[in-house]
Amino acid sequence: MIERTLAARLRKAAKQFPIVTLTGPRQSGKTTLVQHVFRHHRYVSLEIPDQRQFALEDPRGFLDQFDGPVILDEVQRAPDLFSYIQGLVDEHRDWVGRFILTGSQNFLLLHSISQSLAGRCAVLHLLPFSLAELQGRRPVALERLGTSIPRKPRPPAKDLLETLFTGFYPRIHDKDLPPRDWLAGYYQTYLERDVRNVLNVGDIETFGRFVRLCAGRCGQLLNLSGLASDCGISHTTVKRWISVLEAGFVVTLLRPHHQNFGKRLIKSPKLYFLDTGLLCYLLQIRSPEELFHRAERGAVFESFVVSEMYKNFLHRGEQPSIYFWRDASGHEVDIIVDLGRTLIPVETKSARTIASDFFKNLVYWRKAAGDETAPAALVYGGELSFKRSGVAVYPWFVL
Repeated sequence: MIERTLAARLRKAAKQFPIVTLTGPRQSGKTTLVQHVFRHHRYVSLEIPDQRQFALEDPRGFLDQFDGPVILDEVQRAPDLFSYIQGLVDEHRDWVGRFILTGSQNFLLLHSISQSLAGRCAVLHLLPFSLAELQGRRPVALERLGTSIPRKPRPPAKDLLETLFTGFYPRIHDKDLPPRDWLAGYYQTYLERDVRNVLNVGDIETFGRFVRLCAGRCGQLLNLSGLASDCGISHTTVKRWISVLEAGFVVTLLRPHHQNFGKRLIKSPKLYFLDTGLLCYLLQIRSPEELFHRAERGAVFESFVVSEMYKNFLHRGEQPSIYFWRDASGHEVDIIVDLGRTLIPVETKSARTIASDFFKNLVYWRKAAGDETAPAALVYGGELSFKRSGVAVYPWFVL
């Protein structure tokens, strides 16, 4: 089994809270992880019809059958359980790690938690594999980004384009499956199960077209009116559908950083997909070789860097603190990592060869920030790491 970075944080949370909830997209490895970490817990899946019926019809009796710690998988399928779990943990205040809850419908699950389990529950999020997990190493320390240079990092077996095309869903890697074949089934399941359950969408075809339009806008400023017009739906519907894609960990919105260096900043968020394999599937890219020639290659690479940093935060049990920066005159930095007292600007370039103009926005940002020696990083599609123009340059596989 590939060791997950989140495992340590999951164990720690189970020693502090009576309830630990693990959310994430379908097939991200939640069930495998909790069964590995909590081997002595009883396991029940509410995807199984008779167990779900028991929990729905008699929640008190369902919970009374457990005389010790239990894992309840896909717990959002029986929402009434949350109130009864609350009553039990309030009655037994010495319990820790008693209930491990998992769910893939983050929107419904977190609503139930906020209603019943606030203050009693640790909530963690698991995304598909990170590149570091696939390589069996620790993820890059974000606080050292832009300052330290790794010594002779070892490239992975798959090259950049194959890595982006394959994506990071565990099932593809565990079974060595053709990415497009598996992702086609995954995407259809997502539409027919999660989307129907959350949105009660009657016209799934329109929603599917909406998701593909979002893929075509990856790495761009989110234009709700443009999406609404192109898809033939209302502005309100676009906002609601985007929120569902976010809650399902399909996309993330990178907000603009609010520090104003005397310029009017762009306030719209940028849209990114959290798995490049799914993004390539939605863009109808059929091979790594085709990706090389596609105009979207830079956006796919940028989405990869954003998602790896997103996982870096989430898999340590922290909320992602990454943004982008762009002023009204067109100067832009792809990613700003906000570590509190330190802001680290990061540029992304899919090219294998470094050009001098790759650094211009980082230089501009540091001058505007008033510190021309501040940490700054460039992540590119090549294989060497070094410093140039005071910027730490990283190959794509060290994230």
